[in-house]
Amino acid sequence: MTPAPIKPLISFDDLNKIDIRVGTILMVEDVENSDKLVRLKVDFGDHKRSILTGMKKERQNPKIEIEGKQALFVVNLEPRKMAGEISQ
Repeated sequence: MTPAPIKPLISFDDLNKIDIRVGTILMVEDVENSDKLVRLKVDFGDHKRSILTGMKKERQNPKIEIEGKQALFVVNLEPRKMAGEISQ
């Protein structure tokens, strides 16, 4: 495995803009017509989101491995259309 290079330095002000929250992964589903993407239904306590992530090839069975677990998510990224669906 070759680690990715470290990204350029950011200022403390830039870091302060990032909103990172713990979410519970309620459901993991395959995204149709995608070799990479899975859809996560994530509960943040005060709201739920649908998040697409490219982990299908990185894990043998993402549903079994991460469903019901908690993870960190950046919640203030702009929504993005991927494989015809919106990822929040």
